[in-house]
Amino acid sequence: MSENILKQSNHIYFIGIGGIGISSIARMLLLEGKKVSGSDRDASKVTEELEKAGASIVIGQKKENVPVDCDLIIYTVAIGQDNPEFVEAKRLGTKMLTYPETLNIISKEKYTIAVSGTHGKTTTTAMVAKVMIDNGLEPTVIVGSLIGNSNFIMGKSKYLVVEADEYKKSFHNLEPSIMVITNIDEDHLDFYKDLADIQNSFLHLAQKLPVDGFLICNTKLPNLQSIINNVRCKVIDYSEIKLTEKLLVPGEHNRQDAKAAVAVGQVLGVDPQKANSAVAQFSGTWRRFEYKGKTDSGALVYDDYAHNPQKVKAALQGARELYPDKKIVVVFQPHLFSRTKLLLNEFAKSFNDADEVILTPIFPAREVFDSTISSEILAERIRETPLIPLVRGKAESPSLTREGLGRVSSFPDFDSIISYLKISLKKDDVLITMGAGEQYKIGEAMVK
Repeated sequence: MSENILKQSNHIYFIGIGGIGISSIARMLLLEGKKVSGSDRDASKVTEELEKAGASIVIGQKKENVPVDCDLIIYTVAIGQDNPEFVEAKRLGTKMLTYPETLNIISKEKYTIAVSGTHGKTTTTAMVAKVMIDNGLEPTVIVGSLIGNSNFIMGKSKYLVVEADEYKKSFHNLEPSIMVITNIDEDHLDFYKDLADIQNSFLHLAQKLPVDGFLICNTKLPNLQSIINNVRCKVIDYSEIKLTEKLLVPGEHNRQDAKAAVAVGQVLGVDPQKANSAVAQFSGTWRRFEYKGKTDSGALVYDDYAHNPQKVKAALQGARELYPDKKIVVVFQPHLFSRTKLLLNEFAKSFNDADEVILTPIFPAREVFDSTISSEILAERIRETPLIPLVRGKAESPSLTREGLGRVSSFPDFDSIISYLKISLKKDDVLITMGAGEQYKIGEAMVK
C-alpha cells in the first residue's frame, strides 16, 4: 500500500476512535484539513474533545456506521475480526490500516524518538515533549494521554516524539533513531508468553536503531541487560543524570522519568540546565495522579491510570511522599481477568502505602468473564499480605497485615462505593481512584 495513503485520503473513518493512541492520528488528520469520522463503544473525554475539534463520532458499533464514501479506514488492534464495522469495511473493499501501520507511515518520514517501557512511558513522552518544545525543537508529539485537552501536537520540525506501545508488538511498526526504555516488567500476559517474550519484543525494536542512533535507559536494571548487550547503537544511562530542580510531580518514578527526558534533551543538544528547568515545570498529564477537586467533606480527590502492580505501587508511593500524614483511600478497578489472575500476588503487595483499599468488580475490557478470579479473591490476598513498616510510624511490625492498618473491601458496583465514601471520607483524607477502566467516574461523582 502506498506510503502516501494518508495524504491521498480525504475522508478517513476510525473504528475505535476513542482509543488514546488512535485518537491522536484522528486529531492529526483533522489539523491537516481532512474529514474525520469514527465510532467507539463508549463516549469519553477523548471523544468529546475530538468532536470539539471537528470529528463526527457515533457511539456504538454497527455495520451501518461505516461510510461508503470514505477513502480509508484506520482501526485499533483491540477490536476482533468479528467486529461488525471491520466485517463491513472488508465487504466494501475499503483501504484499511491498523493504528500501528499508520504510525509506521508517519515514523518513516520523521526523526523518531520512541518512548517505551512497561510503565512510565506516557509521563516520559510528555516530559520529553516539554523539554523539546521549551527549547525550540518544535516536535510532532503523539502521547498516550491528554496534555491539556489534546494527545497530539503538530510540530514544524523533523522530530517525532511518540509513545511506543508494546501491546501486540505495536511498536515494531516504528522506525526510531532514539529509543527510550523506562523499564521492562511482566505485563500484557494475555498476549506475551512470559518476561523473556516481552524482552525479545523490546529487543526487536531496539535492534532497528541505526549505528548513529541512541538507546536511552537505566543500564542497571536487570531486565534490560539482554537488550543493552545486543544493540549496535550508543547506549546512554539516564540514571546518571542529576536533577538540579525539584519537580512539581511527586514520586521516585517521576524523577526517573524526568532523568530520561533530560537525557533525550542532551542527546539532541539541549543545554542540561534548560532541560532540567523544563521537567521541573512539568505539571502532569490526564489521569496520571490528576487532581480532580474536593468532596463535600473536604477530602482531596485524584485519579490515576495505574493498572499493573508496578504502576500501582509507584503511584501510591508518590501519593504518600506528597501526603505523609494523611489517610489515603484508594479505589482500585482491576483491569482484565487475565492480568488480575496472573499477577495476583504482585497486586497484593502493591497497596502498602494506602490506608484503605476499596475494590470494584474487574473491568473486562476485551475479555470474556472468568469465574476463577474476582475482586473478592484479590481483596482476600491483600488482607493476607504482610505490610512493610511505613515511614510515618503507623505500622509496628513487618508482619502486620492490612487488617491491622485499615480496611480492604470489595463492592458489587460503583453506586455502593459512592454511598460508602460519602459517609466515610473525612476532611483532608486523600481519595485516589485508580485503574485503566471507568473508576474515575467514582471520583468525579464525589467531586460533583
